[in-house]
Amino acid sequence: MDFKEIKELIKIFDASNLNTLSIVNENSKIKLEKGLVGTTKVALESPSVPALPQVVAPMQAPQAPQTAQQNTTPAVSGESVNSPMVGTFYRCPSPDAPAYVNVGDKVKKGQTLAIIEAMKIMNEIEAEFDCVIKEIVPSDGQPVEYNSPLFVVEKI
Repeated sequence: MDFKEIKELIKIFDASNLNTLSIVNENSKIKLEKGLVGTTKVALESPSVPALPQVVAPMQAPQAPQTAQQNTTPAVSGESVNSPMVGTFYRCPSPDAPAYVNVGDKVKKGQTLAIIEAMKIMNEIEAEFDCVIKEIVPSDGQPVEYNSPLFVVEKI
């Protein structure tokens, strides 16, 4: 709709007995509402970019049961080793290799704890001090955010 058509539509709407009017076509949407005597409220929506087809993601199981389990497990106290970047967390150097560390392992300063893949680059996460692994927070292959906890540890 162009401005001239909208202006004509408003005149016709004001002269009518209607209180609301909505018109939707393929590239615009207009809604007219009468408020107080002599006033007309106009809402015009017109996308500047043509609508793209929407991709529907497959449905996943609800996450509520996992949250309930996390809340019922006792929190492990200690220091945490946090992610220095956004990426994907991996416990093993390759799918058929054993994990770098497991819960209860004693770790020396500089020892590799895990890998975070970011932009197809594998970044080793090393221990900054001697410690014992108390908890491994993300699961293998899980995305992690910057500064999110990866391990809960106890300094030796």
